[in-house]
Amino acid sequence: MGKVYAKHPTIEECKALWNKYETPLHIRKHCMAVAMVAHAIGTELVRNGADLDLDLIMAAGMCHDVVRLIDRHDLEGARVMREHGYNQEADIIQVHMLYGKFSPLKFVTETDLVCLGDRTVKENTYVGIEERYEYIINKAIRNGHPDVAPFIKEKMADAVRFADEIKAMTGKTIDEIARGIVAEW
Repeated sequence: MGKVYAKHPTIEECKALWNKYETPLHIRKHCMAVAMVAHAIGTELVRNGADLDLDLIMAAGMCHDVVRLIDRHDLEGARVMREHGYNQEADIIQVHMLYGKFSPLKFVTETDLVCLGDRTVKENTYVGIEERYEYIINKAIRNGHPDVAPFIKEKMADAVRFADEIKAMTGKTIDEIARGIVAEW
């Protein structure tokens, strides 16, 4: 028996949350691209037998940075979503910044996919794992934290492992699934 799915905010309700919390346009575009990438990969996995709530993936992706300009936006974003009754989205948003290892694909979760989307989108465009992680490493170095580069490289290796499992299941690379996704306004 499959999962029982809760009600999630619609695309319009997510946009209303962006308006309420004054999410800047460039962050809205990023959130939409993350949601689109995560949803596209999730759709391929569902076609191949995974049990995922695609509406949860879309909503959590769209709202993962709803309060991005606030310190600890992951925790504050989770609080905001809980305030609106969206607890499953809140659970994903709360961990998206410091997400641990991706699940083995046979245990894939919506959180895995939103986090993968966030780790493959730069600004509002899907760029893939390598380019996104290179950007993250360079940003850490520019901000005076070169010591975190080995940790980030470990995270990248785990993302590559997860992407390889997705290819083994679907017959498609995540680049084939998500190439060309750009969130425009």
